[in-house]
Amino acid sequence: MQQFEQSETLKRLPEQFFASLVKKVQRLKDQGHDVINLGQGNPDLPTPDHIVEELKQSAGIPEYHKYSPFRGQPFLKKAIAEFYQREYGVELDPESEVAIMAGAKTGLVEISQCLLNPGDTALLPDPGYPDYMSGIALAGAESAFMPLTAENGFLPDYEALSNEDLEKAKLMFLNYPNNPTSGTATEEFFQETIEVANKHNICVVHDFAYGAIGFDGKKPLSFLQFDGAKDVGVEMYTLSKTYNMAGWRVAFAVGNPSVIESINLIQDHLYVSLFSSIQQAAEKALTADQTAVDQLVETYEKRRDVFVDKLHSIGWKVEAPKGTFFSWLPIPEGYTSQQFADLLLEKAHVAVAPGNGFGEQGEGYVRVGLLDSEERLAEAAERIGKLGLF
Repeated sequence: MQQFEQSETLKRLPEQFFASLVKKVQRLKDQGHDVINLGQGNPDLPTPDHIVEELKQSAGIPEYHKYSPFRGQPFLKKAIAEFYQREYGVELDPESEVAIMAGAKTGLVEISQCLLNPGDTALLPDPGYPDYMSGIALAGAESAFMPLTAENGFLPDYEALSNEDLEKAKLMFLNYPNNPTSGTATEEFFQETIEVANKHNICVVHDFAYGAIGFDGKKPLSFLQFDGAKDVGVEMYTLSKTYNMAGWRVAFAVGNPSVIESINLIQDHLYVSLFSSIQQAAEKALTADQTAVDQLVETYEKRRDVFVDKLHSIGWKVEAPKGTFFSWLPIPEGYTSQQFADLLLEKAHVAVAPGNGFGEQGEGYVRVGLLDSEERLAEAAERIGKLGLF
């Protein structure tokens, strides 16, 4: 059989680091072990019933069985604008400042193809979501990294970046609340970001995937809440985390009209939008009573408290996350992140993600998802405690 060589574009793509973790977990499960898998970011709770019912009821509408409008249903764009007005006090033009996407990952990859040419530079957080680099690779562009350290609240220090990187950069990716560090943004940070972006003519892409998940009574900040943000960038929001709709693949970009037009243009050539019944269910999610979202955040906060308390009880001194459904945990001396993750998996049958998979600055940490019951999270901590590492 003929073997057809992959294109140079595909060869540039980074390796999917976490594929090996999935294989390791499956191997132990196949051997009959009870693995507590806290290594991935897949929400474990179901989509709220009222959203599912909306999909069921609308699935029979004959008009929806045809192609959707290429750029999405006007009713969903209107709902997105209403959502941003209600939640953040941000005014959006549904037609020129909203783009509907098949999941935020899609937008975060294609934005580089929209705005970068071969040899251009994008600024990336380190550690950060690995798929930012996938889009940059597809565009044939280059990455420059912004270290996120505990000492700086896991925020980039713009003054520490080289002037050369700032001048060359055309795109900057940010993500708060942050995956993997669970750090949160401040007003001062977003205001400084707008100043830096204006000075160096950089387009900011704020990945707001965990926008609903803030703890201790603090609501995460939208980048677009700040004067001038819309002039310099866009924000990408997904329904995956807020409404437990990861498999539904619904997200949107909002903000700068020229960037929104570029996203819409590339999608005109790649997709025919989403099934309209899913768009109607998404409209329901955004405009209906938000009690289910409040309950979800409360659930994650309780899980966080149980897990962190248990870790403290076994001697693992960690900081409680301020947002997202992740904990970013410093590892004991004497191990690399990969070695420590492998040890927990092999000896305690607890799967965590090694921090180096998110970038060079992730070395020395592991990421743990709060994506199981309080009982299972407590058991995971107890299993780790029995290893006598702390």
